[in-house]
Amino acid sequence: MKIPPVKGTRDFYPLDMARRNWIIDGWKRVSLRNGFEEYDGPIFEYLKMFQLKSGDEIAEQLFSLTDRGGRELALRPEITPTMARMMNQQINSLPKPIKWFSVPRLFRAERPQRGRLREFFQWNVDIIGVDDVLADAEIIFTTIDYLSSVGLTPRDIRVKISNRKLLASALTNIGIPEKQLYSLYALLDKYNRIPPDVFEKTLAEQVPDSAPAKKIVDFMNTTTLSEVPEIVGKDPEVDTAMQELASLKDLLEQMGVWQFCDFYPSIVRGLAYYTGVVFEVHAVGGELRAVGGGGRYDNLLQDFGGPSIAATGMGMGDCVLGILLEERNLIPEDLSTQQLDYFIASADKKYFPKVIEITAKLRRTGKAANFAYKPTGLSKQLKQASVQGAKKCIIIGSEIESGKLVVKDMATGEQKTTELDNLLK
Repeated sequence: MKIPPVKGTRDFYPLDMARRNWIIDGWKRVSLRNGFEEYDGPIFEYLKMFQLKSGDEIAEQLFSLTDRGGRELALRPEITPTMARMMNQQINSLPKPIKWFSVPRLFRAERPQRGRLREFFQWNVDIIGVDDVLADAEIIFTTIDYLSSVGLTPRDIRVKISNRKLLASALTNIGIPEKQLYSLYALLDKYNRIPPDVFEKTLAEQVPDSAPAKKIVDFMNTTTLSEVPEIVGKDPEVDTAMQELASLKDLLEQMGVWQFCDFYPSIVRGLAYYTGVVFEVHAVGGELRAVGGGGRYDNLLQDFGGPSIAATGMGMGDCVLGILLEERNLIPEDLSTQQLDYFIASADKKYFPKVIEITAKLRRTGKAANFAYKPTGLSKQLKQASVQGAKKCIIIGSEIESGKLVVKDMATGEQKTTELDNLLK
């Protein structure tokens, strides 16, 4: 009986693992050079923690269970609530600002589709304790820093930026009651993912008056800040949110990455905890889901019983990113599943015990070394060394009787005889 993998999960064969490591290693490298420290948390948490503040979208996507002690638990669908819990435990001793990153394995019980699986890896970067749009700019810069490092250009991706404060104040100015805002956010978040006629029909159900409904559609369609007051009217809160976005643009221009960015009021972000700047990364000219996104969530730590403290962050999953990089031919073809310093071969099977001895000694000096388990002809061993990506091949022959061996450079084919002791040193 053959047992298939669970739907929505992936098997990582060695080459798939090399690709996964290439993506994750890039995430970690960029995080570290941008001043972030790595953390992680448990793979499952109390169910109520995710139900508390992740919003209905996440709460409906949980893999939950009841343990033998009757506790209701859930596999983590995201790591931000875990980070909030961890920070609250040590918030007074952690030096501010806090810049953390993580690459957790996450789980969501949803229908698998292209770019969305039930199990995936996600890169998270967060800045806690900076009540300034500069922190939002740093998060966006770090996101673009990685994407550009793997070869994506402004022709490949766009970072679409908006502001929850602007959206809230614009809708209020249009005449939408405050108690209706969050239900309307859920619809506006789907603006670019559902047909226009379906959107307008659903909007009419929530906003029966055609005049404010038209202003909402016009607001969602605008791509320049200067048009906003003309659509929603002038208001101090609208002005404040627009100034924040203008400052963000200035900072991203100073950082040299604004060419990747656009103002997009239709970016809402579905999670309920966002409070300020929000953004999403989308592929140009494609039908892929967002590559990544994030924003400001100043109330989250307080909602989990901690202090009121500024916070902003970003998450990027590996599924959509992997598809985009494959489509753009940006995943290196020469990713090796093995990276050997040495392959040890024998010119005659009588030297095989020496092969095992020298391989072990090389490994204990920190070198990656391998050999053929069954002694075969030298040409076959050299072929195996090439297949395994060995930089050099050590050939053990009659020279070993006098403490010497032959070292072959696999790239150039050059061979030279050297003392075994010198090699091990």
